[in-house]
Amino acid sequence: MAFSKEQAQRFARHFVLKEIGVSGQKQLLQSRVLVIGAGALGSAALLYLAAAGVGEIGIADGDRVELSNLSRQIIHRQEELGTLKTESAKKALLGLNPDIMVHTVPERVTPDNITSVIAPYDFVLDCTDRFETKFLINDACVLMEKPYSHAGVVRFEGQAMTYVPGCGGCLRCVLGGVPENAVTCAEAGVLGTIPGILGCVQATEAIKFLLGAGELLTGRVFSIDGLTMRTRTIRIGPAREDCPVCGKGRTSFSLSEHRAEYEPACCGGSVPEGSGFSL
Repeated sequence: MAFSKEQAQRFARHFVLKEIGVSGQKQLLQSRVLVIGAGALGSAALLYLAAAGVGEIGIADGDRVELSNLSRQIIHRQEELGTLKTESAKKALLGLNPDIMVHTVPERVTPDNITSVIAPYDFVLDCTDRFETKFLINDACVLMEKPYSHAGVVRFEGQAMTYVPGCGGCLRCVLGGVPENAVTCAEAGVLGTIPGILGCVQATEAIKFLLGAGELLTGRVFSIDGLTMRTRTIRIGPAREDCPVCGKGRTSFSLSEHRAEYEPACCGGSVPEGSGFSL
């Protein structure tokens, strides 16, 4: 494929990077990435994926734009209040880069639809704000052998990790399951810039995976404290042998059997103090 004059200008800074170049940009244009959640994390991730020239982008979200979203969900605008987030986000992405294709799934993912939603894509981003949905995405991606990037935020802190089949543990290896005493996002609060940072990390992980460049956050958790601007990377190592999803017993794991665990109980939350991982 040949780049148009406009595309050559758009991606000029990518062409001079030896890790991307012309061949890498072509690879991005032929790639498909799914973003589940068009909120705060998804806003930053989606905009940068579109700007980078990822050829096909999927957006899955069943919510509509509310005024309380606009302090952090920068892909949406005041005039989009009341509209589906998927449509608002699609409009923004095509306004930024009209050469890409944007597919929308205007509903929340469930054990019944997640496999069909995820199936067409090369890489998945978990940009949701519910523990229950995060574990559903993790479990489905692991079972389907789909690489994905997870991120979560609370207050002034955020973390991200990447799962690639055969390379490091999954979310269940780190947390085990949905915490019983998680607080809601309304109770905990969040500084809007923090999910922006983590969404950019997720987009970067997707781009690196598609290009086969750099070192992914597999077997590691990246964390940032926005109040102190301290970052650290915690090594979690390989998959736990006793992990029910990615360990030795994963062949017996079923999404339908864990349906009750995936039912949203709140709008988000944080891991109990001392767990070493917050969402």
